[in-house]
Amino acid sequence: MIHREAVLAHPHASTCVPDQTYCDRLVQDTPFLTGQGRLSEQQVDRIILQLNRYYPQILTNKEAEKFRNPKASLRVRLCDLLSHLQQCGERHCQEFYRALYIHAQPLHSHLPSRYTLRPMSFLAGLGLAAGLALILYCCPPDPKVLPGTRRILAFSPVIIDRHVSRYLLAFLADDLRGF
Repeated sequence: MIHREAVLAHPHASTCVPDQTYCDRLVQDTPFLTGQGRLSEQQVDRIILQLNRYYPQILTNKEAEKFRNPKASLRVRLCDLLSHLQQCGERHCQEFYRALYIHAQPLHSHLPSRYTLRPMSFLAGLGLAAGLALILYCCPPDPKVLPGTRRILAFSPVIIDRHVSRYLLAFLADDLRGF
């Protein structure tokens, strides 16, 4: 079992679109999570126990018993659990995602809310690189301002996504050889 600290330190454990809350993500991911065969009965039970037994305790004993009731179908119990967590608030939804990461990591990495993150980060980096390239291309060659700007921009790929950085470095390579 993965320790809680490892999950908290995991770089993708809490990534989300800046304006998207964990509750929003849970609404988006619910149809995927409740799909046929996505989560096994054992995984759902482990997630419920995680939410019930570990700090912070998200589910009371009574709630945990309700969501682990074998008389109800797995899909119904899972739908009830997810709607209960959404009603309880952001912290409950965040803890659900941590439990999901611990007990169903492959499924966690294929959530629909996580796929929207990848293109957005790439497009943001590409837009930034295009804007910087346009500024460099359109700026008049001012000997006092431009060399300093080019030096700063030369280090910016460290911050920018690795896909965009090679294009920015290729653009700046010819100009930096003179310094």
